[in-house]
Amino acid sequence: MTHDVPLPPRTGLPTSDERLRAALRYAQGGAEQPGAPFGPPGRAMITGLAALALHCFAAAPSLLDLDRIDVLVPELGEPLGPGTRVPLPSGCAYTSAHLVRTRIVPEPEEITGLPVAPVPRALADAVAQSADAEEVRGLLTEAVRGGHCEPQPVVRELTRARLLGLPHVADAVESLLAEGRALTEGLLYGMVFGQGLPDPCWNVELRVPGGPHLGAVDAYWPDQAVAVEIDARSPRAGAEAAWDACTHKRESLEQFGVTVLHVTPEKLREAPAQQAAVVRTALMAAAEQPPAEYVAVLPR
Repeated sequence: MTHDVPLPPRTGLPTSDERLRAALRYAQGGAEQPGAPFGPPGRAMITGLAALALHCFAAAPSLLDLDRIDVLVPELGEPLGPGTRVPLPSGCAYTSAHLVRTRIVPEPEEITGLPVAPVPRALADAVAQSADAEEVRGLLTEAVRGGHCEPQPVVRELTRARLLGLPHVADAVESLLAEGRALTEGLLYGMVFGQGLPDPCWNVELRVPGGPHLGAVDAYWPDQAVAVEIDARSPRAGAEAAWDACTHKRESLEQFGVTVLHVTPEKLREAPAQQAAVVRTALMAAAEQPPAEYVAVLPR
């Protein structure tokens, strides 16, 4: 639920910091004094396009170009405006503070001394206010391409906000997931070559000769019957069915003696050496295992 709160105009040109602090003070009922730290954590935080600008999104307008500041506030608890008018810094002219109410308050990040919503939540609040397909696509793509966050938490927030039913958002999410997939595959390539692992077969399907299809994997070492699969499931509709299919595929491969290792984008990015050690251990352990049944390796 959102609520637009007009802030009284004043003379002079405000700085971005003054606009942000005034909006936060209004959302907090005027309890904070100019220059004082904002708190307690989670009570109110900058969100939407203003938050994305603070997170240094190139696709977000500059703070001075925004005609309002979105502020995330709890839906339950003490009333948070409209109510008390808040003294604004002298010499400032404001348009409005846009209060976005939520039952689930994320942990804010501190940027320039201000509480700011994390990127996934800020994206959801920005997308909720935009019907521009290109703007939405640009913001979501930059989130992943710019290394701000993984696709999964973004999709989770969009799902929670019930935005995936909008065609322009659904299309942008498909691009987001494709972008995330390509970047994660690049991380997997970097891990294999950077950590000195043997060269696998990339992006292949495994099949019983003359029999059923067993499943596709991202990397496969046929001599050791070790497969690596990127775990990049997103919390969308049908996620439970996708999980069941993933479990079935793993069980089918293991019945034929194939060891299946799952890696996540986060682990590939943050701990590639550790993930490479897991793969290397599986490759070495294969020499001590009974030979796996032969499976055909086909291009995906």
